[in-house]
Amino acid sequence: MATKGSSSLSRFAMRRRDPDPKSAALLVIDMQNYFAAMAAPIIPSIRAAIDCCRSAGVPVIFTRHCHRSPEDYGMLGEWWGGDLIFDGTPESELMPEVGRRDGEPVVQKHTYSGFQGTGLEAMLRDMGRSEVIVTGVMTNLCCETTARDAFVKGFRVFFSADATATSSREMHEATLLNLGYGFAYLVDCQVLKRALAKTNVPFVEYAAYLN
Repeated sequence: MATKGSSSLSRFAMRRRDPDPKSAALLVIDMQNYFAAMAAPIIPSIRAAIDCCRSAGVPVIFTRHCHRSPEDYGMLGEWWGGDLIFDGTPESELMPEVGRRDGEPVVQKHTYSGFQGTGLEAMLRDMGRSEVIVTGVMTNLCCETTARDAFVKGFRVFFSADATATSSREMHEATLLNLGYGFAYLVDCQVLKRALAKTNVPFVEYAAYLN
């Protein structure tokens, strides 16, 4: 469940700042078939965020959560009782509705953080990016952990209130409250459109960063 962006910003945003299109990258976290029911309501917001970032020359990076063997289960195997996403299954694939383009990187991960053991940090540094805009699912698990990890690694973090979703309003809003207090500038699609509208550049292919 997501909440309306403007309402969430007025309630939970402690600080205001716009992302810089020359410094930012959009992270689209785990928009996979496994999460289709949860993710469906935010597809329009996800697509809006992707479209305005592409138009502004902001690179779009997708993550895909999956497991290949018990060696990479970590604590998730214990915590979720084996209810995991396995590589090679239809559930592990990105939802076609998000409209990923050829040349946009997909970072494979097997824990909550998009940074843990993935090379995402090096990819962002090589791109010259010092800000991340976090979207996707689940708000309180992979999105929040990725946002916190980005903050402690020195990235300026923007977290979307209307292009993230989880299983309940309470958990979604708890993340917005915590991140807005100590980790991230909260944004929504309207903020992104306004902030990035001044820049309009061609789509850039980042094929060199594909796994």
